[in-house]
Amino acid sequence: MGNVDDDGATFQQNYVKCSNGTAKASTPISNGHIPNHSVEQWRDEQQEEQHNDQEQELQLLLNKQLKFSAPAYTEIRTRTGGLKLKGVNEGSYHPEKQAEANGYVSQTGSKCDKFKPSRADGVLSAEQEHYQKTSFEDVPLHTACLTYLGFYLLMILGYINQLLFVPKVATEKGREGYVTLYDAFESFYSRYVYRRVRDCWNRPICSVPGDELVLKDRVTDDYGWSFRFTGTETRCLNLGSYNYLGFAAATGTCADESEQRARQKGLAYCSPRSELGNTQLHIDLERLTARYLGVEDAIVFGMGFATNALNLPSLLGPNCLVVSDEKNHASIILGLRLSGATTRVFKHNNMRDLERVLRNGICYGNPKNGGKPWNKIMILVEGIFSMEGSIVRLPEIIALKKKYKAYLYLDEAHSIGSMGPTGRGVVEYFGADPNDVDILMGTFTKSFGSAGGYIAGSKKLIDFLRTNSHAHCYASSISPPIVQQIYTSMSIIMGEDNTDTGRNKVQQLARNTRYFRRRLAQMGVITYGHEDSPVVPMLVYLFSKIGAVIRTLTTRHIAVVGAGFPATPIMEGRIRFCLSAAHTKEQLDYALDVIDDVSENLGLKYSRKSRDPQPIEY
Repeated sequence: MGNVDDDGATFQQNYVKCSNGTAKASTPISNGHIPNHSVEQWRDEQQEEQHNDQEQELQLLLNKQLKFSAPAYTEIRTRTGGLKLKGVNEGSYHPEKQAEANGYVSQTGSKCDKFKPSRADGVLSAEQEHYQKTSFEDVPLHTACLTYLGFYLLMILGYINQLLFVPKVATEKGREGYVTLYDAFESFYSRYVYRRVRDCWNRPICSVPGDELVLKDRVTDDYGWSFRFTGTETRCLNLGSYNYLGFAAATGTCADESEQRARQKGLAYCSPRSELGNTQLHIDLERLTARYLGVEDAIVFGMGFATNALNLPSLLGPNCLVVSDEKNHASIILGLRLSGATTRVFKHNNMRDLERVLRNGICYGNPKNGGKPWNKIMILVEGIFSMEGSIVRLPEIIALKKKYKAYLYLDEAHSIGSMGPTGRGVVEYFGADPNDVDILMGTFTKSFGSAGGYIAGSKKLIDFLRTNSHAHCYASSISPPIVQQIYTSMSIIMGEDNTDTGRNKVQQLARNTRYFRRRLAQMGVITYGHEDSPVVPMLVYLFSKIGAVIRTLTTRHIAVVGAGFPATPIMEGRIRFCLSAAHTKEQLDYALDVIDDVSENLGLKYSRKSRDPQPIEY
């Protein structure tokens, strides 16, 4: 239902009838552009569809019901319980309910809502778009009190448990005379706090992370100290993987060409790029990446985390100042520590605070060097912040960068491929010039369904990294099938396969994102981030509720990821949904209905914002 098949099938949008009977695109894509199809063409298609044989429609509906009524959706072999859902046909992505209940607008329903304008339309400034489209609602006071009370109660019970009962699995053996190997608090926290919800993390899967995945069932007989596999599996709707464009599939062009490359070239080169691990395919990938991003040159690496952690020390030194967003990724933080540069943190996406830090850095210089000027000042931000779901305010940052003559390092790990009309990231989303960003960094582990990372920019920058980067000189080069997966998926996104599959996937992801976020807002739960971001954090706050939501959704065949302290502040425990172009509307409706009932039963509807009473169009 509006998804893009792996074989490059024609992309189809869902259109609905407005009250005047004319056809209209239900949801523009994230950048504000409408796909290149006229209303008249779609009106003709709608009329043709209405004349289709009713028997074919009934047969199609029957086939869909059979597909989503498979035993994996109607039976849980190793789990029992869960919530009794209101108005949801258990185990089915096609629950029988009225059109308005699942977000559809009926053929004779209410008037279509006009969509809010985007910066891509030239209507809003970057600042206006940020405040209009980004949500960070404050936690209610009583919820904050309960969250702190619950967390400290867990800590107190953990200390009592540690004093009275220490199981054998928590005691080191053969360590007489040695000092303790682990930090005391970290060891305590992992054993007596995290262990209580340990079953909700590190869950093994045994399938590709497509729109669905298969979890290997496991149980614990000692309250989370250890696990054993049951030998059974559970198929779940995948709302936790970074497979934004659906390229991480076992079938299709990418999989076929990667398999062929592995048979031809093997699985690894067993050497760094600077020695015997450099091939023509690596060079072609770097050229394609540079052309894709619109810059002079690019260099690729075998690991996304190491792209930040091992390249930042090559670009920065002890007499450099880095102005870093407080929500930047751990790989950035590690790279800055290794570099020895002085780091000043500014409030998340706060341009006033960023300018304050830049101004003070220039005025006062390096206090460790007698106030002399810094050798280099660099602003370091992400495109989409993976834990917040927010989008960088790039035009304003570029303006400040030019004003204070600083360098700009942009990490597009989550935004490349998933943002912009043609998937070229937040630079394209905001219509910025790629040359205004000094260092473009990104990974191939998300939208491209592969592994590794890249840094792109000027020819001089890339030549410097080829000589000085530890990730280039010492790490093994990317394996042949991984390179092929990246090359093929990037070519599809760029349209160099002579199809519209790539553009259609980007549009489908944008449509799924907007629909999913608006439905969650209509439920009354608190979500963070920009409404065009495919990373959707839903705040649950209480530590115990993180585990309750994950376990309950798993019993309903929905796999999600939770995040709590210390990955987030104590007050911001959350469930993080990651959307994909591979998701169909039926799958999203099923998930949203389950989330609605779980939120109602567990008391997660904290939002005090007014709710849109109109059905949300897809």
